[in-house]
Amino acid sequence: MNPRPRWLGAALAAALALSACTSSGDGSGGGKATGGGDPASTAPGAGAAGAGDPLFPLLGNGGYDVGSYDLSLAWDPAGNRLAGTAEIIATATQQLTAFNLDFHGLEVRVATVDGVPAARIERKGDELTLTPAQPLAAGQQFAVAITYRGTPQTIVDPDGSSEGWMPMGGDGAVALGEPAGSQGWFPGNHTPADKALFSITLTVPQGLTAVSNGRFMSRTSTDGRDTFRWQGNAPMATYLAVAAIGRFRVEESTAAGGLPAYYAFAPGQESEATRALPELVDRVLSWAGAKFEPYPFDAAGAIVGDLPSLGYALETQTRPFFEAAPPEETVVHELAHQWFGNSVGPRTWQDMWLNEGFATYAEWLWREDHGGPSAQESFTEMYDTSGPAGEGIWAFPPASPRTAADVSGAPVYGRGAMVLHKVREAVGDAVFAEILRTWLRDHRHGTAATADFVALCERLGGKDLSAVFGPWLFEDGKPPKA
Repeated sequence: MNPRPRWLGAALAAALALSACTSSGDGSGGGKATGGGDPASTAPGAGAAGAGDPLFPLLGNGGYDVGSYDLSLAWDPAGNRLAGTAEIIATATQQLTAFNLDFHGLEVRVATVDGVPAARIERKGDELTLTPAQPLAAGQQFAVAITYRGTPQTIVDPDGSSEGWMPMGGDGAVALGEPAGSQGWFPGNHTPADKALFSITLTVPQGLTAVSNGRFMSRTSTDGRDTFRWQGNAPMATYLAVAAIGRFRVEESTAAGGLPAYYAFAPGQESEATRALPELVDRVLSWAGAKFEPYPFDAAGAIVGDLPSLGYALETQTRPFFEAAPPEETVVHELAHQWFGNSVGPRTWQDMWLNEGFATYAEWLWREDHGGPSAQESFTEMYDTSGPAGEGIWAFPPASPRTAADVSGAPVYGRGAMVLHKVREAVGDAVFAEILRTWLRDHRHGTAATADFVALCERLGGKDLSAVFGPWLFEDGKPPKA
């Protein structure tokens, strides 16, 4: 994410707000839906209602791992009506008499497990609990199909920023999900720790274009509606899924040595920066591929929306979303996330600095390599102009955001980048470059935690780096510069 103002993005506390919301489905064709009472996940043998994230304990679920999502969505801008089917393939990690999915607002019509109607469907807040007709054994692969409909909602965070399903440009919309917004348009295991393959099919009235993650596979037309199919080739966290619908101008090209690239530009986004975006993306991907590791996905591109009030861009996998024509450093930031944050994802939201600190430091490296200030000069400027306390980069340690509202706070971005520069200073340029390459290779298409990065730096650096990580990453206050 690249926020506005400089370091303050959307306060990613949606899960706290969402936990107060309630909804119920009628469960027709798929078991009886009930409201109220304790979710079935509290029963013996049931999966937990949350993944235990330190900051968002009710996001994600226990008892299973998702292997793939196949989403088929049809949207009608007249009345903002969404009809969807989510087909989920998962593996039970324990015996399951029931299991939960995170799902906000929309009405469940049918739910089946391995083709059999669920014995029970419950809704409590944003927890959708399914009881299969027969318990699932530990290690068993199972298929879930959920059909749903309704009016998808924009989720307003405590700081006033938005995610979830948002109207855009009159008869368009965009769905974004960091950290909790994806549960507003499809049910799932919405924890960054559970990546899965995605296939997304979007059906919209003719005249509109629907864009998502991965490769563009096909477009078909029936009865005045167009269906667009998108396919990812690598695991993705649910918060990185995107659905963008509008009267886009589409440009297809190649980037970074033949990589298929798909760009969607909202009406009115015809500035010089927009016209230059494909060439800039190609340059950044080539630079980052040489600087770090080869690009980790099989498709690229960008979506430029018409949503200037949104206030942030987002690193949606393979195809970042920009709320309007982006400046160069925002493009660098979101594309750097394809390596740092998307391919190597955070294990919990408390590890967010591994996304944002790295992407911010990539901005510094880009400047350094393209005639701008050195990374040292960027570090010094930030250190010298940042006060010792308050809401700036010293408000809390970047590895220890204390509440959900801190997840995209200033220390996660600016001080996170400073941590990386101090590591580079301590181990030297050659070792630092090897640390970044090894990090990306060892955790490619997986997740990692802060402790993993600290251990790697000390192993490859051949020394105890507590004098760096202590004051810069873990401790309160503004460390001495030297």
